[in-house]
Amino acid sequence: MEARRDVFQAIADPTRRKIIGLLADSSKNLNSISENFNMSRQAVSLHIKILQECDLIVVQQKGRERICEVQLEKLNEVYEWTDQFRTFWTNKLHALKKVVEQPNDHIDSPKKL
Repeated sequence: MEARRDVFQAIADPTRRKIIGLLADSSKNLNSISENFNMSRQAVSLHIKILQECDLIVVQQKGRERICEVQLEKLNEVYEWTDQFRTFWTNKLHALKKVVEQPNDHIDSPKKL
């Protein structure tokens, strides 16, 4: 049994990130998505399939067309994971700022002649 893909696998690829961006504006059919890439429609369909497996898009059949719609809520997982590092680095930068802004009492001042 194949393990379910996660959202991090989906956003690891620049093509899939671009597809998410395209769909964030509005739902699109597979042909209109494919027009934005220099690759076969079949290759784009594979990226769409991965995004579906990660629950980032839903594809609905409407007549003869397959319409893709983004589900951005799933990206909250990425935000929550990266937010811990934002907090870490913010704290580090604040600590560095304190050190840099402190008077240099420990450094000997130039001696007057």
